[in-house]
Amino acid sequence: MDALRIVGGQPLAGKIAISGAKNSALKLMVASLLTDQTLALSRVPNLADTRFLQQLLETLGVSIDWPDSSNDCRLNAENLDSTFAPYEQVSKMRASFNVLGALLARVGTAKVSLPGGCAIGARPVDLHLRALKALGADLAVENGYVVASSSSGLTGTKIVFPFKSVGATEHTMMAASLAKGETLIENAACEPEIGDLADCLNSMGAKIEGAGTTKIYIQGADRLTGTQFEVMPDRIEAGTYAMAVAATGGDVTLENAPLKSLSAPIERLQSAGLNISQDDRLQSIRIKRDETRIHSVNIDTRPYPGFPSDLQAQFMALMCLADGTSVVRENIFENRYMHAPELARLGGNIQVRGREAIVKGCETLRGAQVMATDLRASVSLVIAGLAAESETTIHRIYHLDRGFEQLEQKLTSCGANIRRFKES
Repeated sequence: MDALRIVGGQPLAGKIAISGAKNSALKLMVASLLTDQTLALSRVPNLADTRFLQQLLETLGVSIDWPDSSNDCRLNAENLDSTFAPYEQVSKMRASFNVLGALLARVGTAKVSLPGGCAIGARPVDLHLRALKALGADLAVENGYVVASSSSGLTGTKIVFPFKSVGATEHTMMAASLAKGETLIENAACEPEIGDLADCLNSMGAKIEGAGTTKIYIQGADRLTGTQFEVMPDRIEAGTYAMAVAATGGDVTLENAPLKSLSAPIERLQSAGLNISQDDRLQSIRIKRDETRIHSVNIDTRPYPGFPSDLQAQFMALMCLADGTSVVRENIFENRYMHAPELARLGGNIQVRGREAIVKGCETLRGAQVMATDLRASVSLVIAGLAAESETTIHRIYHLDRGFEQLEQKLTSCGANIRRFKES
């Protein structure tokens, strides 16, 4: 098993190119099931999660041309030879569950494993199933699998979500794109990745309006075609590197950064004392921090356009070094503070009380042995290790490989002392 060794205390300086968004790429890859023509995606990040999904799609019969060192991925689902998504594959990564609606819309039948639990909370799929049922699917849960059929095809309808769900919104959009008639999704999630999926589906011949707002209108199409599409840049990756610069000090330009979708994290970082400038023409963000200590800032995670839950752990690592006390409130997931005890091993002063974490900043963190518990928690430990005195070793970094492309290379290019090694 791999681990990371970090010798901290070095400010970061240089440029980091932001990769394609994992949370968008996964759903775009699933969209290939909706057509018998080739979907050519560019800027697909090479990650454990995207490669897991590749394996599942190939199991279903999708032909995929995606060289190991490339970010260009061509998917063709002309010859689907299975509609069965087994537990062994779906359990590796929750976004795999979205093949259910795509298969149902395209071929009228599917048997897909329930994704199971999650380290950061239950994250149930009841809204997904409720939406598919409203579209006319016959559903049954048998031995941990959803068995679905729509012999006469799906039919558009009005779907009102009781709360915003990114996954359910995206799942419904894909299924409804081939349903008969019009579908209206109310209280839809507004994340930028939903807009990216809608743009791709529209390029394939779908008729979707309102993506990025709480009301999405979908006029079902008879068929979708292939297209070429570029995955949007990853706002979570960009925010993560911005917080790494905030923790270590330095001057880093984030190239090809998603400027508009980072407004909430940027506003909080500016309140903490960072100098942040944007170049709309070059699509870049420059992050600078002088030698003064950062200020404490409170955050509440919210659905977009609020502060993203996927940046909460990274911001908590930063607040461990602030000049006061900050309050972090997690409103999205009920169990997303597993990084707090590991940050405490590095010297962080954190008290967790239900959904709140009280963080009392200290002048310095000190290196230690720590263990990653999930994807975002993993990278919060990297940020803390980069800022800490002496050496930090992070174990179980396979979580990092799920969501950060070439993390060590990008940080090393900016002066970080970080190295991957095999544990004996």
